[in-house]
Amino acid sequence: MADIPNVTERQAKYFASMGASLEKATGKSLAEWVGIARTCPETSHRARLTWFKTTHGLLQNRASHVLSEAFEPNSAWRDPDALIEALWTDAAARDIYQAIDTAALALPGALRTARKGYTAWSRTFQFAAARPVKGGVVLGLAIPPDSAAGLDTPRSEPWSERLKSRLAISTPGQVEDTLRARLEAAWQGS
Repeated sequence: MADIPNVTERQAKYFASMGASLEKATGKSLAEWVGIARTCPETSHRARLTWFKTTHGLLQNRASHVLSEAFEPNSAWRDPDALIEALWTDAAARDIYQAIDTAALALPGALRTARKGYTAWSRTFQFAAARPVKGGVVLGLAIPPDSAAGLDTPRSEPWSERLKSRLAISTPGQVEDTLRARLEAAWQGS
């Protein structure tokens, strides 16, 4: 996973340590685990994770790392532009996303990472994430929900638990000085 673009230094160290510690902790190399993964009778990612845990005692983070190498070595995860294109297909949501992206990337040291269901921005830690919804975008921020008007507590969001608040955005114009200040406050804590 070392060839994933746009990861923070901390994330790169995490992926490197995950691979390095796998053999030490389990007695099997990544290549051996990849071979085992390919024998899994399950087809969905979640079912494969459960299979790894119950059959081999390999927990979620290590199992996800192995499964990524076994079944998604050339996945869109490694092509953030493809993920962004696939996620932000609605023109109105894409305009909002682009306004958020411009504001977030203007912060020193900020970088963007893409996932299947959302786009995130990090410095050392994730400080914001956005996902398209009907009628606009939901933006998660690493600031408390009571720190500014209009923020609420996330429920069942796919992004980092560090993002303690969320905000619904329905137009690109809402990404103005107030929202920029909220992004900056979240960035400062990252």
